[in-house]
Amino acid sequence: MQAATKSIASGLLLATFGAIAFSGKAIIVKLAYRYGVDAVTLIMYRMLFALPIFALMAWWASRGKAALTRKDWLGVLWLGFTGYYLASFLDFAGLAHISASLERLILYLNPTLVMLLGLVLYQRRITRRQVVAMAISYCGVVLVFGHEITLQGPDVAWGALLVLLSAVSYAIYMVYSGELVKRLGSLRLVGLATSIACLLCLLQFLLLRPLSAAAVAPEVIWLSLLNAILCTAVPVLMVMMAIERIGASLSAQTGMVGPMSTILMGVWILGEPFTAWVAAGTVLVIAGIFVFTRSAR
Repeated sequence: MQAATKSIASGLLLATFGAIAFSGKAIIVKLAYRYGVDAVTLIMYRMLFALPIFALMAWWASRGKAALTRKDWLGVLWLGFTGYYLASFLDFAGLAHISASLERLILYLNPTLVMLLGLVLYQRRITRRQVVAMAISYCGVVLVFGHEITLQGPDVAWGALLVLLSAVSYAIYMVYSGELVKRLGSLRLVGLATSIACLLCLLQFLLLRPLSAAAVAPEVIWLSLLNAILCTAVPVLMVMMAIERIGASLSAQTGMVGPMSTILMGVWILGEPFTAWVAAGTVLVIAGIFVFTRSAR
């Protein structure tokens, strides 16, 4: 009994710190933009530092396993492109135009996007309760978006669209990853897909920027290294360890600290305003997603 209690406690701590670490990514990106770097260069550095970690993860998870078939490799390439490369790049590009708080709230709509894709692609039924929960969440995002666009102008609309497309891209990854996860295992799939995404980000930089663009402020290098380790690799492992101890459902519920931690870090580190509009929108988004995920289960 005592061992089970300790396992639950450690699982909750891992899930909480994993969610907070994931949320710190937006803060680090916003800090790096203050040094005049663009999205293509910034994500190149993040993926350059993350590549050895994910390659090691893929190798470790592949030990003693059967080699991937051609179909498996095509699936991994597709998921690496949509789930990590495209989603990450669109997110980085969007953060140049909107606050970290709004970005996190939009990304937090991911479960609803997965459900909508399931409806479109597989005709999966959505209950009335889930529709109401989705409406509540989207109202929360619209509330924060409307407040932000009045303060910062039309660029907010472009940034919000980019982040929403990032969330859609990751939702596509979630919908199509089920079969490969069962066949390859989650750690092996994540390691392979993220390694491919890292290589795509490096290739993107080489195609779109001269090598001289890699000369950035030292602060950008350190922030990118911190992003790659603390906000990319470490939370992936934390969340996986949490799922082993407390299950996916409870880990997902614990992850609801993510939007709040982003907002608090945004206020504390970036000096972003915390208004009644942001507070109300955050409450609506979290409440809606909480009801939605419970209904889905």
